[in-house]
Formats: sequence, structure tokens, C-alpha cells
Amino acid sequence: MANLKNTPTHHLFVFLEIFAIEGGIQSYVKNILQAYISIQAQTEADIGAEVFLLRDSLGCDNPFDVPCLKFHYLKTKPPMLGRLRLAAALGLCLWQKRPKHVFCGHINLAPLIQFLCQPLGIPYTVLTYGKEVWQELPNSQRQALTGAAQIWTISRYSRDRACAANGLDPDQIKILPCMVDGDAFTPGDKSPALIQRYDLAGAKVLMTVARLWSGDIYKGVDVTIRALPKIATVFPDVKYLVIGRGDDQPRLAQLTQELGVRDRVVFGGFVPTSDLVEHYRVADAYIMPSQEGFGIVYLEAMACGKPVLAGDADGSADPLQDGRLGWRVPHRDPDAVAAACIEILKGEDQRCDGEWLREQCLAQFSRDAFQEQFKQLLYNLP
Repeated sequence: MANLKNTPTHHLFVFLEIFAIEGGIQSYVKNILQAYISIQAQTEADIGAEVFLLRDSLGCDNPFDVPCLKFHYLKTKPPMLGRLRLAAALGLCLWQKRPKHVFCGHINLAPLIQFLCQPLGIPYTVLTYGKEVWQELPNSQRQALTGAAQIWTISRYSRDRACAANGLDPDQIKILPCMVDGDAFTPGDKSPALIQRYDLAGAKVLMTVARLWSGDIYKGVDVTIRALPKIATVFPDVKYLVIGRGDDQPRLAQLTQELGVRDRVVFGGFVPTSDLVEHYRVADAYIMPSQEGFGIVYLEAMACGKPVLAGDADGSADPLQDGRLGWRVPHRDPDAVAAACIEILKGEDQRCDGEWLREQCLAQFSRDAFQEQFKQLLYNLP
């Protein structure tokens, strides 16, 4: 492929950050870039894209440093200087290269993108994910959304919440759901080392992977803890493995003491993505009665052949295929969570068939499926 300097810039991407932190949005964005690279390789077209990163630094570990992408790292101290650098660099690139389309990676960047793109007649798409667009937005952000050629989001629920809160046209919104790497997340035996580390020998293991931040109690870890006493009446050997870290852990630990389930709850702390598959394998069920924009973790668990429980009023309807692949319960109801967990641990429902579950999950949410959906959106931009 030709060097980008000699290649027309057909697309421009702008993100807050990709490499500085790990998270659901960062994983989703990386999947988009990987899909873009794959499409370029398949077509063998000499086209390129510029990628602007507000909070990432030069020298970061970037696996996407390939000829068809040119990265601009704009992290500075103080942060306001970085925004000024971003505005200047974007404006110059748009003026000189006139890309066919701009992809804005976060609602917080959308007003700037609209300000720079509209005078030049360059269409743009805003990527949205979840709760950042579920409430009424400031006028500048709402106008940037209505002025976009398209809005992409990850689930029907996120689309509907954003439209209801901000008066958006549903036809303007396209859905590009999350994906799971079926080669990385696979079924397997329980790791003896993890069984020993977390003292899980002989236990029925429920697991959650989530941030334990006080601002994210919607993840439902406290609800699952409250459900444990009732679950234990049927499965006295049940334990709950919580993977994640954050400032809410002391409150959750105190709750385990108050409910008399301290010996049943294991706080495993932070686990890098590369080690997650072994943790899913050690679980008998993945439990997260949450309010998600989508919930990549449900896909990861199902790809590992583990039954899943989610909330019944959020974006998890998409990965769970409206309950066909998992249990959906009122997300703040410990009794409902307990009843569903008991049913899951009995293992009599088809949704507990790990082989079937993985097959159904990957049929819709594999890397190939994601790349095909992205390709169709890319080729059919207004």
C-alpha cells in the first residue's frame, strides 16, 4: 500500500483516547480501527485516514500503526492546551485535505467537529455509546447531533434513550453493535491456580467483571450481594467472584459483613484483559443486573460458554437477544436476581448449554459480523 503522504485522505477519525486507559469504549474504538484496516487490505485501495487522539501521547503502545492510518497524538499539560492543539490541527487538516467524511468519537468533541466541518461542507458522523447521551444534552451538543450526517450507537436501547432525551430522529441513527473475539474468548477447564487463589474449591461460582466506582452502582454488584443469602438456601456452596476495582469496594465489603456473606464474596481486584478468559472459565455463571448501553462482558462470558444474567431495561437486550440467550431481570431487585441465579445454577435451561450459547452468540457478534456491519455503514454513508 502506498505511503499515506502520497495517498488521499478519505476519512478522518477524532477520539478522546484509545491507548491511555482500558475500557468498553476503548475496546469498541479499537474494533472499529481494526475493521477499517481490514477493509482497506481487502480492497487494496490506496486510501488513508487521519486519526486524532486528544489524550494519548506519542510513544504509546499502538498496534494500529499501519500505512493506511496516520495518528496525531495531542496530549498536553494543561489539558486545555491539548484542546487548542486539537482544534488547530483538525482545522488545518480539514482545510488542506478535505476528507470525504469525519467520524467524531465522543459527544464531548461533537460541537468542535460541527464548528470545523460545516463551513467546509464536510459531512460527519458522531459515535455514541450509552449514558453520555441518555439525558438532555447542552444545546451545543444537541445541535451537533442534529447537524450530523449520521449518528452511530451500539444498541437499540441507547438509540431510543438518546432520541427521547434530545428529540433526535431515529432514522438518523445507525446501530453498530459491539463484538467479541471468539478466538480469544473460548470455553475451557477451570484453572486450578485460580481456584486456589480465590478459594473456590467445590463452590458454585457466580462472577461479575465491573468497575467498582461509587458513580457506577448501576452495575448491580450490591444487588447480587443482597441476593446471596437466598441463593445459599438452595446452593449452600455458592460464592461470588467480583473482578474490578474502585472507590465503592469498601461499601460493598461492609455490605457483605452486614448480610453475613463475607466468606462468600471474593474481591479479585483488577485483571488485565489478557487474563479475563481464565476468569470467565472459572465461573459457573456471569451475573450483572445492570443498566448498560450494551454490555461487552455478556458477549465475552457467552463466548466462553457461560450462562448470563442482565438487567431487563437496558442495552443488554441486544447481546442477550431479548432474553433468548440469557436471563433478564429487574436490575435493582435482589429477589429476582436470586430466583434467576438459582434457576441458572440448576442448569436445566437451554440457555445453560455452553456450546449452543457460544454458537448463537458468535453468529451475530463475531469479529467477522462486526466488520461486515461496519463495511456496510462505511460504504453507505450519506
